[in-house]
Order: sequence, then C-alpha cells, then structure tokens
Amino acid sequence: MKKTATKTAFAKASVGILALTSLALLSPAQAQKPTVTLDLTKPGAEVSPMLYGLMTEEINHSYDGGLYAELVRNRTFKDSPTAAEGWSLVQDNAGSKASMQLVAATQDNVPYDERRHAINEALTTCLRLTVEKADGRVGVANEGYWGIPVKPSTTYQASFYLKGTGSIPPPRPRPGQPAPPAKPVIEDNTAGPIQVTIESNDGKTVYASGTVNLEKSTFWKKYQVTLTTGANVKPTKDARFVLSTNRSGLYYFNLVSLFPPTYNNRPNGNRPDLTQMMLDMKPKFLRFPGGNYLEGPLLTDAFPWKTTLGPLESRPGHRGSWGYRASDGMGLLEFLLWCEEIKAEPLLGVYAGYSLNGDHIDAGPLLKPHVEDALNEIEYIIGDVSTYWGAKRAADGHPAPFKLRYVEIGNEDWFDRSNSYDGRFNQFREAIEAKYPQLHCISTIADAQFPTQKVTSGKKPELLDEHYYRNAWDMWQNAAQYDAYDRNGPKIFVGEWATREGAPTTNLNAALGDAAWMIGMERNADLVVMSCYAPLFVNVNTATATAPKAWQWDSDLIGYDALTSYGSPSYYVQKMFSEYLGSHIVPTTGASIPMRKRPLTRRDSAEGKTPQPVPSLFYAATKDQQTGTVYLKMVNTLGTKQPVDINLQGVPKVASNATLVVLKGTKPEETNSITEPKKIVPTTSKIKRVAPRFTRMLDPYSVTVIALQTK
Repeated sequence: MKKTATKTAFAKASVGILALTSLALLSPAQAQKPTVTLDLTKPGAEVSPMLYGLMTEEINHSYDGGLYAELVRNRTFKDSPTAAEGWSLVQDNAGSKASMQLVAATQDNVPYDERRHAINEALTTCLRLTVEKADGRVGVANEGYWGIPVKPSTTYQASFYLKGTGSIPPPRPRPGQPAPPAKPVIEDNTAGPIQVTIESNDGKTVYASGTVNLEKSTFWKKYQVTLTTGANVKPTKDARFVLSTNRSGLYYFNLVSLFPPTYNNRPNGNRPDLTQMMLDMKPKFLRFPGGNYLEGPLLTDAFPWKTTLGPLESRPGHRGSWGYRASDGMGLLEFLLWCEEIKAEPLLGVYAGYSLNGDHIDAGPLLKPHVEDALNEIEYIIGDVSTYWGAKRAADGHPAPFKLRYVEIGNEDWFDRSNSYDGRFNQFREAIEAKYPQLHCISTIADAQFPTQKVTSGKKPELLDEHYYRNAWDMWQNAAQYDAYDRNGPKIFVGEWATREGAPTTNLNAALGDAAWMIGMERNADLVVMSCYAPLFVNVNTATATAPKAWQWDSDLIGYDALTSYGSPSYYVQKMFSEYLGSHIVPTTGASIPMRKRPLTRRDSAEGKTPQPVPSLFYAATKDQQTGTVYLKMVNTLGTKQPVDINLQGVPKVASNATLVVLKGTKPEETNSITEPKKIVPTTSKIKRVAPRFTRMLDPYSVTVIALQTK
C-alpha cells in the first residue's frame, strides 16, 4: 500500500487513445457521431482468467473494526501502554468507589507478583477493576469500534479471562530477604455472579444479557456466555459491551471478546455483509497481507505470520503501519479461509527485507533467515501433512493444502534507495523456485515505472507489479498506456490502483476514471494478467471524544460502520467489469471520438504547458468463445448524452435483444454513503432492434455494458 499521500505515478503520455482513427476537438454536438467497430472475424488474444482480483491490508480499520467480526476494541489491552483505549468505568450509583487501570507484566514499576498477572507470553497486559465499595452495579464497558452493533434476534458469543482477589501483592523483595506478606486492601467478595450485557451507551436499555459465576481463585479462568437480543429490538450501533459486579474486590480481565454471527458461522470469522459484497465481485484472487502491512515501519514490525497462528490466546498482536495496533485475529490461516469463502486464489506477499522507515537487509547471509521464513510460510500454505508446517496447518484445522500459484517478493521496494532489491529479489526467487518450481514470483519494481531500479541480474522477472493512484483526468489520459508495452517482455500485475476522488469512498467521477482505466487493462488483458483496486475497505466513522477518525486513506471501495455497509460507485464498476467478461479480446477501433481539453493546473500555467486533449469516450470488447456472447463496455465522461454507432464486423446475424447494464449519475461528485447506499448503482434492462450495425445513446456520466448474443 501507500508510503506517502502522493504516490509515485507513471505518467506516460499516450500517443494514441484506444486506437482512434480520427480525433475531434469539437463539442459533441458539433462533432460527427462516434463509431465503435468490433472486428469479430477471428478470435483475438485470450483474456487472462485472473484479470480481476482483490487487494487487502490493515488500513482504515479494514480488519479490526472491519471485516474481522470481533466487536471488542482493544481486547488484550495493548493498544496503548498508558490508557485502556476503548474502555471506561461503569458506576450506576454515586455511592460506589471504584477505579480501573492497566497492569502490564513488562512494566518495571509493577511489583514482581503483579507481573504474574500475565496469562502467557502473548497476553501480558490486563485490566484491573478495583471495587472498594459497590453501591449497586460497578464494571467496565467497551465502546467497540465506533459502537457495538445491535440487531434483532441475534446471538452473540462472549468470552473473557477473569480472576478476582482482595489484595495487591507487595513490592518484590531485595535479594536474600523474605517477601513480606500481602496486605489485604479491599474486602474480597469477588466470587459470585458477573453480569455480561450489551446495552445502550447510557445504560438505560439492555439489549441482551447473561451471567457467569466467578470462582474464588487467584488463577485465570476463561468464561463464556451466549447473549441473544429480542425480536423487537431496533437496530442500532449506539451501544456498549459491559462486564459488571455488585461486590468489592480486585477483578482482572484479559482477552475480552464478543462475536456476532459470522459468514457461514465460522469461528473467529468475518462479517457476513462484507464477505457477500466481495463474493458478488467474483474475484479471482486475494493479494495479502498486502501493502505496507506486510513490511511494517521497522524491520521488527513485518507481518509476523507465525504468531498469528493457533488460538487467540497465543497471538500477541503487533505494531501496524497506519497508526494503530493489529490484534492479529486476522492471521495467516484466516486470510486463507477468507480466500476459500470468496472463491479466490491466495496471492501471497512475503517480507523481503525492506521496511517503511528505510531500513533494509542486504542480500547474503543476513537475509537468509528471512528467505527461510518465507519458505516456511509457503510450506504452511501448500505443504502436505508430512511436512512440519503442513502438519501445523492440519493441526490448526485444515489438513488439505491450499491452492497457491503466485508469490510477491516484498512490496513497493522502489522506495528502497539503496538499490538492494535486485539482490534480495534474486535470493528469494532462487530459493522459492528451487523448492517450489510451480510457483510464479512477482517483482515489486516494474521496468516502465522505475527503469533505474528494476531487477537486472539473473533471469528476467516473469511478473512485474505496477501501482497507480491518479485523479480521473490522469486515468483518462493514460487509459491506453498498455497498448505500447512489449508483448515479449514480462507480464504485468497492477497490484494497486485507484482513481482518488471522493472521501471516504469514491464518487461518480472516480468511477468514470476507474472504468476508463479498466477498459485499457481489458483491451490488453493478454499482457495485464492480474489487477486489484486498493484500498478495498474503509470504516467511515469520523473522530469522537474517545476514538480517532477511523480511516487514514481517502477514496476507498467499500464503506461501513459497525452496523451497515455500502459499495461506492467504483465498487459497482468493479462488479460490472468482473461479471461481464469474455474469454477473448475483440479488436475494437473508434472513429470521430470527441476529445476534451484538460484544465490547466497551476504548474501547467507556470511552466507554459498546454495539456494534451483527452478522450471523452472509452470502449473495449471481449467475447465468450463458448457461448458467443460479446460484452461491449463504453464510458461516457461527458455531462451530455452521446450517440454511438456500433458496428459488428464479421457477424452476419446477432440476436435482436441484448442485455443493457448502466451505471450513471447527474453530477460527477455524486456518491454513495451510509445514509444513501444505493444512490448510484447499475440498472439492468433489455434493448431491442439490435443488428450488426445499430446506434446506442449513452447516458451522461455513465458506464455501459451491452451483452450481445452472436450465436
């Protein structure tokens, strides 16, 4: 993902947009009617079957507070070393006297016996509720990720570690001296019922409740309870999760969890609504752990796949790359199960010895442990049960190997100014191909974007990853970028790209930019073998008194809060292009395509530059060779209707009816949102009087797909 707010972008000037046979710098009303001609006399090049996929990373609370269904924020109390973020004290009556504080096993000022409150090496920090006097209910509340979602007739699974005492151990004695006895400071009445509730933020409405019985013991014990809401509950996210008592004592909590129903009811699983939205996109692959999240700020912050395996109790979490800590509930196995759920292949990114702050490890002996780590990770994914890591995967509940064909070595290594990637890439590739010759290794440095940093030694990389973040004008201007690429060179993986307009999700103008860019990739789908938009997810909540703004990157694909979700206009473009895609490219040309003068930027004016004209109409076509269906895609970026003559060459007969799918709006800045989730969505209808030559009127600001039956 992105290192800076402004991405390094390849701004190659196009010498011809979409094989235009004539250009008109006139208004649409003055220009001749555009013509789009499809040459169906013979099959064109094959369309890559992996063309459209998904890219993901932990940004914008994509996992914690997003797809990963856990509702408790800061469940292991590690998000901050100084405060229990997401947690607050509950005291129903003024007569109570209580407090809460973090107890971290690694703090030097914590008495020795207090450090024993660590459950294991992963769960080293807990929350202590001190109740000196209970006048009614006293407890701790979690606000969730900008709220706890409450829905009618819904069952939630709550669990937590808990123990209770009545004294605080004394400081650790000096060597050779006996430990003084613990001094009771509070009457120990901890044993007994602990109330577990989902309730309104003011505590006046309880949506679901349960009870566990805290045993009298100084040892940790895991408690579980099921909470179910009533059928008449009104959906809301203005709720909290509360653990409470009415007795004095010291109560210690750790790994506090609350799960709603997940997709296919998978334990530790994903939100159903977001999973279904991905399924509807029909992605062919999922790139993970993706972007900056793979590398981390420092060498020690790279995605720690080994400690993301196994039960949650063994996962310590780690420092993320976007200003918040990752719980690692979304671990390596969960990524792979996610792929299975959305019927996509995994595309694995492996850490290659470079991190975001600029540190790197040169190729050679020091890099070897990281190469071995990548080989072990691959073994976990595809090794059989006779291998060490394959057996570990089987023990984790998935005996069958996963399907894996593509491995990306690093992420955006053009930021490594030491130019060490050539050696690092080759050391990884040689080791991976020696053990797994069936795998395809991807270079994160593309020749066209970074010719002075590309891999030059060893054999030429098979696949190059290119990243582009542009505005709509740049997308329109560069839509024909891949037309001029060498077909004898490496294949292209557009591993991150987006038209960045609109916040937190994209607007209609961005969708028009995306559609033009995708048309360019589709026209060159023999060269561009894979592509994925980024970022995929964004939690759309703004800052509150107790929580920061949920997102760090504008112009995202799918938006959500704790309760609901929606697709941006760009999401629906992605869905349209993936759903209506043939097996072969249909050579397509245009005539009398209207052009637009790009507005001058301040830099253009200062440098005396005249921007190049940009097409206002974009088009591409593919054909399903088995069914004979031709999919013609067109984009009208103008605010006026655009008639287009469509000429099907080499087809004596075509079905008179065709399917028409259109996404459109009235203003470029229009968009979807939590409150208007379906403002801009595709509509599907039938058109008649289709012939080998016919005219179609394109709506203003629209993306159109016409499915033509030629058999």
